[in-house]
Amino acid sequence: MNVKTSVVRGRWCDLDRVAALATESLAPGALAAWLVPDARHRYAVIAAVTRMWVEHALLFGDVFLLADGTAAAAWFHRYRPLPPPARYADRLAAMCGVDQDRFLRLDRALAAFRPAEAHNHLALLAVPGRHRTRRAAAVVAGAQRCMDTLGLPTYADVLADGDLDLFARQGYTHRHVLPVDGRVTVHAMWRPAPLGRPHRPARSASRPPDRTPRPERGSVPALARASVGGAA
Repeated sequence: MNVKTSVVRGRWCDLDRVAALATESLAPGALAAWLVPDARHRYAVIAAVTRMWVEHALLFGDVFLLADGTAAAAWFHRYRPLPPPARYADRLAAMCGVDQDRFLRLDRALAAFRPAEAHNHLALLAVPGRHRTRRAAAVVAGAQRCMDTLGLPTYADVLADGDLDLFARQGYTHRHVLPVDGRVTVHAMWRPAPLGRPHRPARSASRPPDRTPRPERGSVPALARASVGGAA
C-alpha cells in the first residue's frame, strides 16, 4: 500500500475525527483493558477521555493528520508546566466512574518520568486498523518534520511494543519503561534537538498556537476555553 507522508495540521473542525481515530486505536489494546476492565463500558469511556485529551492538545500543542485522514498524532508543547484539562477531576469522575483511579494512576506514572527540560511531547499516536505500520510511520515522520522546525528535543509515550522500531528509525532512543501495572507498560522515548536548528522562542501556552488557523467565533468548546485559565 502506498502511503503519502504529508501531514496537515489539525483544527477544531477535526476534533471529532481525531478523537475517533484515537479511540479506535486505543480501545482494543491491553492498556484500555486495564483502564476499563468491564468490556461493556470500555469503548465509551475511552472515547470520552481521548476526546478530552485531543481537545487539550489543540489548545496547548499541535495535532497532525495524514492528508487522507486515516492517522493522527497529538502533541503538547511542554515549554513550561501545562494546566490540566478544564475541571479535570470532575470530568474524569463523570467519564470513568469506578475506573477513575486507574486513569489517575496512569497520569502519575507518565508524569513521574516526563523530562523537566523544554521539549515537544508526542502524547498520542492514533492509527487504528490491522494494517497500520506504514500509516503510523508516515504520520510520525510528517509530524516530526514539523516539530524539528521548533529546534527542541522531542519525547514520546509509546503504548505499543510494535511501534518501538518505528520511533527508533526516527532517531528516538529508549529512555524508560514505565510500569503501569504488572502486565501493562508504556515506553518513554527521547529524540535530541535537531542539529543546526536554533530553538524558536516558546509561544504562550495559554492560547492556541499563532500559526494554527483561529477557530470561527463560537466554535471552540466552552470547556476548552475555560481550560486556558486553569492553574498549572
